[in-house]
Order: sequence, then structure tokens, then C-alpha cells
Amino acid sequence: MSETQTKHQHHKIDPKNGFCSETKIFHSLRPPVQLPPLSQPISVVEYTLSLLHETTTSSTSTTTPSTPFLIDSATGHQISYSDFLNQVHSLSFSLLSRFPSLSQNDVAFILSPPSFHVPILYFSLLSLGITVSPANPLSSTSELTHLLQLIKPALIFTTSSISPKLPKKSSHKTIFLDSPEFLSMLSNSTATSEYNNLSSGRRRVINQNDSAAILFSSGTTGRVKGVELSHRNLIAVIAGLYYNKFDSGENIADEAPPHSVSLFPLPLFHVFGFFMLIRAAALGETLVLLGRFEFEKMLEAVEKYKVTYMPVSPPLVVALAKSDLVSKYDLSSLRLLGCGGAPLGKEVSERFNARFPHVEITQGYGMTETGGAATRMIGSEESKKYGSAGRLGENTEAKIVDPDSKQALPPCQQGELWLRGPMIMKGYVGDDQATAETLDSEGWLRTGDLCYFDSDGFLYIVDRLKELIKYKAYQVPPAELEHLLQSIPEIADAAVIPYPDEEAGQIPMAYIVRKPGSHITEKQIMDFVAQQVAPYKKIRRVAFISSIPKSPAGKILRRELVKHAVSAASAKL
Repeated sequence: MSETQTKHQHHKIDPKNGFCSETKIFHSLRPPVQLPPLSQPISVVEYTLSLLHETTTSSTSTTTPSTPFLIDSATGHQISYSDFLNQVHSLSFSLLSRFPSLSQNDVAFILSPPSFHVPILYFSLLSLGITVSPANPLSSTSELTHLLQLIKPALIFTTSSISPKLPKKSSHKTIFLDSPEFLSMLSNSTATSEYNNLSSGRRRVINQNDSAAILFSSGTTGRVKGVELSHRNLIAVIAGLYYNKFDSGENIADEAPPHSVSLFPLPLFHVFGFFMLIRAAALGETLVLLGRFEFEKMLEAVEKYKVTYMPVSPPLVVALAKSDLVSKYDLSSLRLLGCGGAPLGKEVSERFNARFPHVEITQGYGMTETGGAATRMIGSEESKKYGSAGRLGENTEAKIVDPDSKQALPPCQQGELWLRGPMIMKGYVGDDQATAETLDSEGWLRTGDLCYFDSDGFLYIVDRLKELIKYKAYQVPPAELEHLLQSIPEIADAAVIPYPDEEAGQIPMAYIVRKPGSHITEKQIMDFVAQQVAPYKKIRRVAFISSIPKSPAGKILRRELVKHAVSAASAKL
């Protein structure tokens, strides 16, 4: 594009919302972030460590080589930045020595409960150009069989307790993270110095377009897919988070902001946990790892380690806003929650703010397919846009496309969100058809989410296109009804699903988790909703349940509830 054309196009971009009236593309309002030139070979680990160096040498930094990088909340065990890097180098050299046939772009499959070994393993493998592919340790044998066929790993890292789940016929070389062999690979002092002395000629050259990770999409709509992300994708995500920081203490009028301590209730195999781990290292934060998630254990850890920041999913915000346990703990160190995974309702946000006036909630939106990034809020002004997922991230473009006419739409009109930018995945592993259906020839990713941008460029997620309930000729977004139900004090959690109906096609049905001691009835719930929504959105069935099934990211697994509802109905026939 010529300079004149560029200027002309910029002239057509609305400075309030980034929308270009000519191309119908929304542009980011954030200052663009310089990425390393594509021709420069650099891995996401090298890039992250260069940012860490920038962090530790800045005059305001509270991070030194002896600062704890990781803390295990269950045992209190800590590992400093310098020990972490020594173990990464030791493991890298040991792997090169023991597996000379291990070549770049080979895939390593990781199946492990959360532990310090997992971040060390990620950093080591990524620095060697090995593609990291972590999976949920709760996966069944048949699920694991599918994943292994998909990614064809050269190595498997697991623990002795989980290994029996791996398919019996698996001939892959397996390393146990709880074995003496692995532990010796972490603490080989000669290996560390050998690794540091490797001549640049023997160091692996990693190009930014090389694959870094295969992460599994949660499969809320069909079979789990392997999302292939490059080093470039992850560098783009980390660069945006680093240079436009939204970390804890940033917008607080403190004399000296406290050292950033983030608590991870997130699984490290999920994209949110994966990129937040790398981000924490770039920013020199201390990271408290929570093993199996228990709400009260999380509250204990916030108090004990003076946690300033937590990435969370909406159900956790609901629990913090409503639970009686909260008042038993000192959570005054908390400054910020970064919320993602699903939209957060206005009522829940307001309720949370009333209880925690000193804590900011910034919302964001991303997918495994975008390396976890796409939109987010920065600062207290933006965080007041309740129900929004923030503004487009750095170097990112978007379109809102009418699902029927395929026309790109202006602000305040709903359509499918399409995204383009340097963080968009390479594609789905071993599934060219799914890749072609999701990525077009111009690099646009079809998200499958029904959204709109408001006149100020804030994104609002209405719902998954595939999850809209089709009542007669109307479309009903389950998320809207869920927010309404969660505003009822007697309801601990709620999910809304399409229930098959002969006359209407589908009707909205609610699954409700009552608060302990509550006796709220089906009629009270249906009446409450009916008073607040258009007649076609009314809830027409209610079932009570002890807990709502969710993915590790906190997304409601509606398919499981639909199955449950339909089988319960057929059992009554």
C-alpha cells in the first residue's frame, strides 16, 4: 500500500473505536508494539529472557536473581529465578546428550499434574525448538489415544501415577517426571556450564515461524483439536502484555508498588495458563502455583503469600462475590483480577466491587487459536465497562461479519467476530478441513462467537454462534440468561441449555445450583426471569443439580447438560 493510500485509510479510521468506514475493519487503538523482524531467528524463551533482563535492570524493578519465581502453595517450596534458569539449562543439555536423535520440530507430549517440573520442561523444550504439547491429566485413555494419534510425539513426559492411563500399545519413549533419572537431569551442574559454553554454531537456530506448541482446544463444539502455535504467535502475545502492562499495582497510587505476586488457579496445559506463565517470567513476577483447585486453599494462599494478581474465570469471581468463606481471610494484598474464559455479567462485577473496592477486574477475550490474546482492558477507566471484554489488543484487527450475508458490519451491530494479527495460529494439526473452515486466505480467523463492538471500540460477546438457542424463529443467547440467574442471591451457579421441543424447536432450560440452605423453587426462578426478558427468552424448564460441569478454563460444558436433560426425560417415558 502506498504512503498516500495509508494516510487516506487512516483518515477513514474513527479514533473513538478504530473502525475504518472504507474497509469495514476495526483497528487496535493501542500503541503498536515492535516485534523482532521475522527474519531474526529467536525462540519465545530467548525473547522472554531478554524482557526479563530489561525488567531486572530497570530502576523500579523489585526482581533479582534470588527472587522466588515459583512457589508451591501446598508445600511452600520455592525456586528462585537463577535456580530456575540453571535447571532449564541443565535439562536442555541432558536431553541433547541422552537423545541425540531428538530433532527440532519433534513433539513432546506432557501429561502431568501441576508441579515446578512443568514450567522447567516448557522452557527447556521451547529453547531447543521442540514443540510442547501438554494435555489435561484427567483425560481418559480413549481421549489420550486420540491426542497421541493427532500429534505423533517423539517423547512423552508424565508421572508414574498417571502413566497407566496411556494407551498400552504406546511405543513412545517415556520419561517420568518423578523418577531419579529426571531429577538428575535437572541438577547436573556440569551440564549447566556445558550448556552455557555451547558454541553458537552448536546452538539450535529457531525461526519465529517454527512450531512452539500444540495446545488442545477445549472441544466445546465437537472433537478436541490440536492448535498449532508458532514462536512468533507467542512472542506477539507476550510483547503486547509486556509493553502495555496491565499487571498488578500499575494503576494504584502506591509510593512504591509491591512486588508482583500472581496466584495461578489455572491449569498450565490450558492456553490461558500457558501464556500467563511465560508472561510472569518476562515481568519478573513471583508465581504461586495452586495444585488441585480448592476455593478455601486459594484464599489461604492469597493471604499467606500476599498475592497481588490472579488470572481467573467468571465462576471464581461469582464465588468471591458471594461466598461466606471470604471474610475469614485477609485478601488486602489483592490489586487486580484478570478475567477470561467467558463473559462476566454486570451484576456480578458490581457485587464483587462492593465487596472488594480496592480490587480491579479487567476482562479479556482470547482463544487457543489466538494464543490466548485478542482483546483486554487496561486500567481502571476501561475496567468500568461492565460486561465488555475490553478493546482490541496490539497489532490486532477485527471484523464483525453477518453470518448470513457475510457482509462486514459497523459498530453496534452483531455478527461473527473475525480476527487477524501476528498471534493467529498456524492451523489445526492433522485437520486441513477444520483449518480451511476457520482460517481464510487473507489470514482472518473465524471465531464462531457472536459479538459486537460499541461506539468506543469495546467488544461485547453475545454468545457462541453454535450455542444460541433457536426458539421458534428467535435466537436466545444462554449467557444473557445465566448472568440474570447468577444475580439471584440464592443461586450459587447456573447454566442454560437448549432443550428439544416439538413445537418451538428448542426451549431455554436452566440448570441451577442452589446456595446451601436455599429452597428457591422452579416457579420462583421462572417468574423472576420472565419479568426481566422478552417473552421468547423466558426459561421454560428448570432442573436442580449439585454442580455445573465445566472445562478447565471455566467454560460450561453445555453438551454434557443437554445429554443429561435428554436422558432424564427419556427415563421418565
